[in-house]
Amino acid sequence: MASFLRDWTGGFFGGEATPSLQSSGMLSKQQLLQLFQDCSAAFENQETKNRIADAVREKREAVTVTTEVQEELFIKMGIDPKFGIDCLGKVNSIYADDRELMIKFYDFVSREEMACEEAELGPEAFKQKMEHVKKIQQQQLGMLQQLRSLPVDQQRNFLQGMQSDMRHLQPTPGNAAMSPQEIHDFFQRQQQTIQQKASQAPQISQQDVVSSSSHPPPQSSVHQRHS
Repeated sequence: MASFLRDWTGGFFGGEATPSLQSSGMLSKQQLLQLFQDCSAAFENQETKNRIADAVREKREAVTVTTEVQEELFIKMGIDPKFGIDCLGKVNSIYADDRELMIKFYDFVSREEMACEEAELGPEAFKQKMEHVKKIQQQQLGMLQQLRSLPVDQQRNFLQGMQSDMRHLQPTPGNAAMSPQEIHDFFQRQQQTIQQKASQAPQISQQDVVSSSSHPPPQSSVHQRHS
């Protein structure tokens, strides 16, 4: 997240932790979940939306306001804001095996990005974009449901191909590693390839299926911006 990268050495809070605020260790899962919940509510608040929009009109980056919102919430929670922001940058490594927390974390990051994008695009353009994204996501869901009906080895090849495509992309800050349209196009290409291979491939033995099942497909890499 862009707010992770800010230079706090001469920041708004002077770079010094307030003695009464937590400034060491690591934020607990409960503290992080509370922050994600509070931030989501704040980003949906019209006052916050107006605040971000005002910043954009003043030629300031929208992320500066969302970062300020996080700072304010950290203080309310009794956490030094510099320390809190630093902890957010460590979530991917420290809580990598906590599926529940990671899902909430990515949702939190996504909501912040959408809040910024809504202010930058304007309400109408943002609404149109989200409708397009929703349509693409529905198409992707249908393709994933078809993928589940394929043999395990073909599923694995499909996911490996998608991971390879993501590695070769060079995302810019603030953009997803693969856009909705790029993912959609990838699914179409892979689906065609799988269908062609399925029509040409010999019958797969039960032993081969069991062997393939013992090696689960790799997980997609996380966007560099959140690592």
